[in-house]
Amino acid sequence: MGRVEPLRNVLLALALFAGAVPLLAATPSPAPMLKPVLPKIPLHTEVVVEVNKYGQVVRVKSTKPCKIQTFNVQTFGNALQMWIRKPDGTATVGLYRVTYDYDPKTEKVARRVSLISAGGNWGNDEGAANVMMDTARKQAVEMEQKSQQQNAKLPSLNDIRGSSPTPKPLPAATLPPI
Repeated sequence: MGRVEPLRNVLLALALFAGAVPLLAATPSPAPMLKPVLPKIPLHTEVVVEVNKYGQVVRVKSTKPCKIQTFNVQTFGNALQMWIRKPDGTATVGLYRVTYDYDPKTEKVARRVSLISAGGNWGNDEGAANVMMDTARKQAVEMEQKSQQQNAKLPSLNDIRGSSPTPKPLPAATLPPI
């Protein structure tokens, strides 16, 4: 009987190890990054924007879209978030044309900015990106308040479960020494 005990421990250890091997082998490798499908044709869009005294785009006045809607949306969003400043950091209030040209050979987009006319009554207006951020903050606060109001109407988890205590975890299984 004395020799059976160590043999049993060895067999138990081998069984546990054999059960862990498939788990180690089943660990998935990271998925390869898929390259986006880019257009095979050149694309061109133009956006006319109003710029305030800080160089922030206040609003989009007009657009000339291309055939690809995704590119139009991306360039419109980019134009709304732009800052147009001189190299010394100052800005000129005015109307600007921003063009976006996609080259399928290089898969790059060239953005060019040109002043159409200086001046405008929007020089003191807040930038479009700031307005969007303020709106998002307000919506987040409203959503949080609504969530708190809804949660205040819910019964507590203890009321739902009853008053039974939370079960305690069992001690971890240990192998006897070999």
